[in-house]
Amino acid sequence: MKLARAIHFDESDMNVFHSPARTGEWCIPGGFEFSNWTEADLTGKQRQAFANGWLGVETFGRVTFVAVTQIEPEERAALVEALARHFVAVYGAPDIDAARPVAEEELDLMVELCEEHPPNTLLTVSRDLTDAGVKESFRAIAARDAGLEQFAIHGDTDGGG
Repeated sequence: MKLARAIHFDESDMNVFHSPARTGEWCIPGGFEFSNWTEADLTGKQRQAFANGWLGVETFGRVTFVAVTQIEPEERAALVEALARHFVAVYGAPDIDAARPVAEEELDLMVELCEEHPPNTLLTVSRDLTDAGVKESFRAIAARDAGLEQFAIHGDTDGGG
């Protein structure tokens, strides 16, 4: 089974999101956070989170890019519990038992999104606010095999170049 982890290429997410996700944490789209938003809510860092932020399921921060990778069933089960607790604490779900199926559904959506992609595929999300609600679209960026020449430093070891 596959899911995706937060990945950072630079420090930009630390500046554009109010609460950035931690590198390596498991992520889901998290569009449910915006279900009652209007154009008036889309300002500053909130707009950035809405426009293209994945939701980390550990810190509940946002990240621009995620990378597809394998997840073990035990890890997925722990994420279901964490997300269900979040639904109770933040969104007013009546209890963990009521929240758990919704959390499972959110994770299943992400598993389905990741399943067709090979490991290390990068995913992005973009959202638009429509009359019908939040519209999400996803884009995959294939991982490219990096040649050694991209990383090797050529020259001699005595500092002569």
